[in-house]
Amino acid sequence: MPGDYAARCPAPPGTRAWKLLAAILLITQGAGAQKVRVKEELEAYPTESVELSCQFIDGGSSTKLTQVSWIWEPVDGQRDNIAVYHPVYGHSFPNPSFRDRVVFLYNNLKNPSIRINNLRMSDAGRYTCEYATYPSGNEQGTTSLIMLAKPRNSARVVTVQAGSRSLVVAQCEAADAKPAATIKWLASVGGNHSTSTTNGPDGIVTVRSEYRLVPTAADNGREVTCMVEQRTQERPWAQTLRLSVEYPPTVSIEGYDNNWYVGRSDAVLLCLANANPAPTTITWTSASGPLPDTVVVDDNKLMVRKVDDAVNTTFICEVRNKHGASRHQLTTFVIEALEDPSSAGLVAGAVIGSLLALLLVVTLVGVLLTRSRRQQRRGFPSSGDSFATGSGGSNGGDYGNKARLLFGSSGNGGKNGTSANNNGPIYTYREGCDATGTLTEKPNSFHHHHLQHPSTGNPPTAHDILLCGEMDEAERRKFELDDSMEEEEERYDRFGNVGGGGNMLPPAYHAHRSHGVEAEMDVYLDNDMESQRDGSVISRTAIYV
Repeated sequence: MPGDYAARCPAPPGTRAWKLLAAILLITQGAGAQKVRVKEELEAYPTESVELSCQFIDGGSSTKLTQVSWIWEPVDGQRDNIAVYHPVYGHSFPNPSFRDRVVFLYNNLKNPSIRINNLRMSDAGRYTCEYATYPSGNEQGTTSLIMLAKPRNSARVVTVQAGSRSLVVAQCEAADAKPAATIKWLASVGGNHSTSTTNGPDGIVTVRSEYRLVPTAADNGREVTCMVEQRTQERPWAQTLRLSVEYPPTVSIEGYDNNWYVGRSDAVLLCLANANPAPTTITWTSASGPLPDTVVVDDNKLMVRKVDDAVNTTFICEVRNKHGASRHQLTTFVIEALEDPSSAGLVAGAVIGSLLALLLVVTLVGVLLTRSRRQQRRGFPSSGDSFATGSGGSNGGDYGNKARLLFGSSGNGGKNGTSANNNGPIYTYREGCDATGTLTEKPNSFHHHHLQHPSTGNPPTAHDILLCGEMDEAERRKFELDDSMEEEEERYDRFGNVGGGGNMLPPAYHAHRSHGVEAEMDVYLDNDMESQRDGSVISRTAIYV
């Protein structure tokens, strides 16, 4: 459809001519822009140098270069030639402000680059490299020079007095910067800030910021941080400030421990003051009048050389600085002298040591007595001890050492009586021995004795055999009773109380006289006796016949 419409309705001749002219102009401008090559924008700093490059691109052998000029157009002002180069007449610098600061780098029309030394902030603007050519006319390229200025950053604290009004406590400034800087605050004190800007010559800008708050004594020493950001800085500039808030003193007294006893010599009181600026004077006084003679004052320290009733008073400390004065008081109480803890410790140690020594002596005596009693109980009875002989008859005699039995253990006798035999030797007293009463060994059983010596007497009766076995059983029980000390002590205590008329029953020694030529008396110990109601005494030992 659009194609058909264009075919049916051709454009007027004038319209086609205008389109052709516009295309020619665009081509001409593009060709001109390509002929002069420059940098579009440069940045520089005061006192530094900058190179403005310019190069003509050969447009063909038909183009002739006649002259090149550098034209400066300031930000606010008129265009002006600052440098000219002619292949015949050389170079010239018409502008006096650039005359000593501009030089051509190459004496060549195709590359007329220049360098500007000792830059100033006022040098900012547009610099155009312009060629005079034939036959095409003038060809040019423009570079924008941007002058930058690094800020001079600073921050400071403003000393204020604590009060109820909002005051400036810190200031921060970024001066003579191009472009203008940005100031920020980092703080935790709850204030706010305000910023102002001042424009200077050649486009430089100074930015100031103030931090405000209602100052209190608690704000003194707190930190706020100023941060400055600007194009020429690689990273933000920051400075931390400590606020300075002045206030009158607040006073306290420390050192009293409620233990000022009579005679104490190390009592000290300290007057502590919180003030900004520092206190100028510290004064100690007493509510009862002049300070006691035993008190020594050293600045904020009050020392008592020796506590007595005179220091039983109220002490007052007054502190003053340029913003005012404050005081604090403390009442001390003197108590009675205390005993020396070291002496009490020595006395207690001596008492405890004495008790321990006495306990040790008593224990040692008890051990020795126990051992002595054991030895006496295990030894032989004295010559005056009485023995009941036979089977409990009343014809017992005073045998003394003659009736003492010595039992030896040998053979394979079992402890519990399951395999006991009569292999152990039994020592008895034989009548007819020498006057010393020497004990002789008797075979362990009547059976064994009569087998080996059939001619010594009559053969043993059943009663003799049972009596011999009972003697072995009495021996076994005796050694088993030695293992139980409490039972042994009880039984031997009963034996010891016989002579004193007590109700305890002594152990009975049973003696049996054998028949034969060599009469022998077999004796065994029966310590398991029981008293009857009729006054008789019987043995609990069982005898089997």
